[in-house]
Amino acid sequence: MFRRTFCALIATAALTAPAFAQDVKSLNFGIISTESSTNLRSGWQPVIDDLSKAIGVPVKPFFASDYAGIIEGMRFNKVQVAWFGNASAIEAVDRAQGEVFAHVIDKDGNPGYWSVLVANKNGKAKTLDDVLKNGKTMSYGAGDPNSTSGTAVPGYYLWAANKIDPKSFFKNFRIANHETNLLSAINNQVDVAITNTEALERYRVNTGKVATDSVNILWKSPLIPADPLVWRSDLPASMKEKIQAFFVNYGKSGPDAAQALKNLQALTYKGFMVSDNAQLLPIRQIKLAGERAKVESDTTLSAQDKQQKLADLDAQLASLAKQVSAAKVQ
Repeated sequence: MFRRTFCALIATAALTAPAFAQDVKSLNFGIISTESSTNLRSGWQPVIDDLSKAIGVPVKPFFASDYAGIIEGMRFNKVQVAWFGNASAIEAVDRAQGEVFAHVIDKDGNPGYWSVLVANKNGKAKTLDDVLKNGKTMSYGAGDPNSTSGTAVPGYYLWAANKIDPKSFFKNFRIANHETNLLSAINNQVDVAITNTEALERYRVNTGKVATDSVNILWKSPLIPADPLVWRSDLPASMKEKIQAFFVNYGKSGPDAAQALKNLQALTYKGFMVSDNAQLLPIRQIKLAGERAKVESDTTLSAQDKQQKLADLDAQLASLAKQVSAAKVQ
């Protein structure tokens, strides 16, 4: 209901929205719903305030109840700059005139983060094998459909790898953000839940407690590229330069660098670095490989239709492989 209403409102507004003039009056900064908007606002607001001062125009945070709301906000020019995960950034790039211009660096300098499957230490599941054998009796806290670490990565590396559709495999299946999933596992409200290492660190920063004192990590993904920052491609070049310079230098130089570092620490970040759409290629590969696995196991398709769909997906995967190789050479 929210998404239909939201899309109707911004679609109406878009009919009269002018294209960007060179003189930008204000910007909205979209923040995906990885946790409560209260927590997200407290973490991001100091950075957004500093961004506003640096570029000389008001910048306001923009929240929605799910990732799709931020993607649609950018599509209809209600969001001009946003913090995304890689999977949601793909949607923004493909459907909302988005363009990756930077990515975060975590507090330890890692070039990314990890998706994790967690369970309460006193719960039913002690190992991943327990989940794979007894999932029909368990409840599962899933991630947002547009989440990289909540859906795309575990969907491929965990569930598809074990020939499992989590929606039908578990006794109970419910979708929530990373924070809610972690808290649900800590409080033994779900048997297993997907979250990520960023959420574990945010929990420590927010509460002073270590999540792994209460939950076991049953599965950990390969490294996921760091969260990208995305702007609308039709922003004026002069504004893009100001925005990128702000983020790349934030916490590294200037008279307020020490305070900026404190602001970054509240987000569990060390800083930001320049990036582009090429960082999305590995996640595009994962999503396509996941689609291929579904087609291959689809018993409702005729042999001819299956062969055609697989050929199309293989061609797309081959094209992506070439793009990945080219990006590595550059």
